[in-house]
Amino acid sequence: MPRFPRLALANYPHHLVHRGHNQQDVFFSNADRRAYLDTLVEFRDELKLSIYGYCLMTNHVHLIINPGNDVANLGRLMKRLAGRHTRRINCMRERSGTLWGGRFKCSPIDSDRYMLCCLRYVDLNPVRAKLVESPASFHWSSFRAHVGLEECAWLDLDPSLQGLSPTHRGRQMLYREFVSQGDDPADLRFIRESLQRGHLTAPDELAGELEENAPGKLPQRQRGRPRTRIELAREPDLFDPGEK
Repeated sequence: MPRFPRLALANYPHHLVHRGHNQQDVFFSNADRRAYLDTLVEFRDELKLSIYGYCLMTNHVHLIINPGNDVANLGRLMKRLAGRHTRRINCMRERSGTLWGGRFKCSPIDSDRYMLCCLRYVDLNPVRAKLVESPASFHWSSFRAHVGLEECAWLDLDPSLQGLSPTHRGRQMLYREFVSQGDDPADLRFIRESLQRGHLTAPDELAGELEENAPGKLPQRQRGRPRTRIELAREPDLFDPGEK
């Protein structure tokens, strides 16, 4: 069966997820994570991308990236990240074969409605997986940089986050408060559904218009009346609850 092309839009942030083969680990030490981030920063500069958020879990990664004018840079980045990381792990652990589970998932984000929710979703991953009690305790996500607990010179400031406050300190405080509220159940389900199906993380009206004008044949979004928050929350989880 032919694969649908990914929906990718120039100058939009995109939520990307890449998982280990058969849900297996892709990071075995902090040195592995540091090497992955070093590669990410190298190609960020080479491809002229903007990176707004990230989280390196044990068996998968989350990235929020704006490719700028050339959407093909998303594929170039993920191919290089996966290839270099696989070669490193295979060498260090004396193994061979694939490390990643096929294609990465990709969902463009409507900045006005869902960008902050997606940033929170990414930064709260280790809390949902019960690796830590607070996102501040996890050192391999963008949360600590977003709230001023550490410096991250290569992490770009998303316009939605910038719009929280005219001051750097104000943005940090407001984002910390926003994350402390936890995921909204309906937003959580919608973000996961959009990512799983390769749709735009956006209200149906905007998503339909953009997807219809996107190049290539794309899977159709479900039409009809908008689903309520209760209906979204009742849907089965689209991700393995044991993700880590």
